[in-house]
Amino acid sequence: MPEPPMLDHLIPFARNWLIGMQIDVTRYAVFSIGVWFVLWVLLAKPMAGRKIRDTRPAGRQLLTEFAISIRSVMVFSTFGLITFGLFRAGWLPGPLIAKGWGPVWFWTSLVLMIIAHDAWFYWTHRMIHDRRLFRTFHRRHHRSNNPSPFTAYSFDLGEAAINALFVPLWMILVPTQWPVVGLFMLHQIVRNTLGHSGYELFPARKDGRPLIPWLTTVTHHDLHHAQAGWNYGLYFTWWDKLMGTEHPEYLQRFAAVTARKDKALAATSSPSPA
Repeated sequence: MPEPPMLDHLIPFARNWLIGMQIDVTRYAVFSIGVWFVLWVLLAKPMAGRKIRDTRPAGRQLLTEFAISIRSVMVFSTFGLITFGLFRAGWLPGPLIAKGWGPVWFWTSLVLMIIAHDAWFYWTHRMIHDRRLFRTFHRRHHRSNNPSPFTAYSFDLGEAAINALFVPLWMILVPTQWPVVGLFMLHQIVRNTLGHSGYELFPARKDGRPLIPWLTTVTHHDLHHAQAGWNYGLYFTWWDKLMGTEHPEYLQRFAAVTARKDKALAATSSPSPA
């Protein structure tokens, strides 16, 4: 018997949701577990000097963060149906338009998407820190006072929806190819898991300042989890500097963490006394 017309329309959406869910879960699991295993297990001793805090979160926190993050991925996949539905209905011509604009626009749109997402994240993140919204939208994430790589997607449902909304809005407003969205999501999860890793991974200059001062370091976001009224940016420090929300001790804390690593390296490389 032929499938009912309604079911015939629903099957592609269900299939797309499952595929998106599988991709997003795999991407989150690979990078969260990978960053945790490399930094917290394999390189724990060599990287001890770059550990930002002396303590580690309990195993129960890690398991809870992982479970909540999978829930957030389900929200992301559900919002992904918005763009799929619009594209399938012929109401989202952006990907086809962008394909005709060539490789220069391909890479330009990726850079612009990352910059726009940082602005979206800064202002929505700062908004949900309002005391009237915090408990409903952002409290779950800040239960991870001492973050881990698994904290990356540990969101309340409202915050997950706010974060998921960016991609459909961007795709509606800016012609962008689908592979660009894939690269954007890859960049986003890499920066997110590293930013919550608890180890300062960014290089410092000789004076102790970040080598690339306009990128948010791990210390930058770790300070936000320690003292929530500062450092709202995700990828870049621009908005925090412009709006006066960068932690006043950020550079000092970064210099202190990177100096510990330098001292550890000096100690291991210096010859032992006779």
